[in-house]
Amino acid sequence: MMSGTNNLKSAAEMMMCCACCGIAEGDDIKLKTCTACKSARYCSVKCQKDHRPKHKGACKKRAAELRDELLFKQPESSHFGDCPICCLPLSFEGKYSTMMACCSKMICDGCVYANQMRDVEGNLLQYKCPFCRHPPPKSQEESDMQIMKRAQANDPVAISLIALKRNDEGNYEGAVEYYTKAAELGDIASHYLLSTMYQGGLCGEKNKKMEVYHLEKAAIGGHPLARHNL
Repeated sequence: MMSGTNNLKSAAEMMMCCACCGIAEGDDIKLKTCTACKSARYCSVKCQKDHRPKHKGACKKRAAELRDELLFKQPESSHFGDCPICCLPLSFEGKYSTMMACCSKMICDGCVYANQMRDVEGNLLQYKCPFCRHPPPKSQEESDMQIMKRAQANDPVAISLIALKRNDEGNYEGAVEYYTKAAELGDIASHYLLSTMYQGGLCGEKNKKMEVYHLEKAAIGGHPLARHNL
């Protein structure tokens, strides 16, 4: 027990000094952490370069460990996130939730049902969205207009839905464009779908590097199929 405590203390003390020259951090000396392994600090670029031959092996090993931890740690929620009403994680399969066209929010079916019962008991003549209280679209055309409006406001879920529509139409170039934008805005499902498109060559030629890149992004976000494919 004491040995483990001493090791932690020693590691903490090492992080207070330059790994190359040993100078301690102070008011006039600011140490910068190695961006790859996070386990060494340096007072200058020169020290970092001079220490590189000794540090390279341990750095690569620790960087790989950190990457695996990031990729495969247990996510706190599903890649769909939490229901904004009850704050419980949404189903991994997406079966038991409903996407609202008016606000692009994924609501669990339990909250959708509870909202319907509340509206019935309140003698409301028209059902309203559980989140934004907007009336539901009366037609597919109105639903598409609402989704487009949300997409223009940079809503990643709405942008992903437009990408899905372009994909179904066979417009793969348009689908990639919208999926890429949605992924940049943080949509995890779009990262996974981009990986499948790069894998199948729907983005032009097959691109293994981009496939793995988007798979890793999706896996970090908790996407179960991305984790399986990796």
